[in-house]
Amino acid sequence: MKILGISGSSRKKGTSGVMKLVETVLENTGCEYELVSLRGKQISGCIACLGCLKDNVCKVKDDLTPLRDKIVEADAFVIGAPNYYDTVNVLTHAFFERWFQFRHQTGRTLWGKLAVSVGVGGTSGAAPADQIEKFFMYNFIETVAKVSGQGAASCYTCGFGETCQVGIPAMIHGPGVKITDNMIPDVENQDDVMAAASEAGKLLGKRLSHGHDRIAVAQVVQEKMTAMFGQTV
Repeated sequence: MKILGISGSSRKKGTSGVMKLVETVLENTGCEYELVSLRGKQISGCIACLGCLKDNVCKVKDDLTPLRDKIVEADAFVIGAPNYYDTVNVLTHAFFERWFQFRHQTGRTLWGKLAVSVGVGGTSGAAPADQIEKFFMYNFIETVAKVSGQGAASCYTCGFGETCQVGIPAMIHGPGVKITDNMIPDVENQDDVMAAASEAGKLLGKRLSHGHDRIAVAQVVQEKMTAMFGQTV
């Protein structure tokens, strides 16, 4: 079984909470995996050209093109993104928009695969983790676990964090805050979050190694999708 891990963060590995959590999940699966960072990649959103209609292959040529085979060949995914304005950042959103190429003519390329969604934010990573789960659902992929943590908002290191009245440090610690290294959030120091990432990896590995039935999984997710749409009509 092969798992594809994707970090949608634009930060370097050493400073990216998303990368740390995605890697922790992958390391605990007990499965073969590959971890890819979207940092520095040029990936546009879907341009609605419908060039993928007949063969389910996107015709936009950019840095997503060499990732397509990895997406298709993976049995499961661990994908994480940072919280930008209470949703995923644009790089991760564009990455998922291009999965539209797999959906035509009842395209079943991704149906029934398993996944873990990961989110990290200056106050909470729940919003991007939820959004990633929704992207998975649209492709009939089951999210077996979600992991969210608090990362280091840029406000801590921008140079104005102590005086900005609407920055994360003031919002969390109050006005007149004096920023110290030990107050800057780091997911590696959040025992509950790291434990959740470890358990998510173990669960994903267990699901994959115990007779994973893609057809059955796809049917369950499809039923959830149908119910969700029924509630919005």
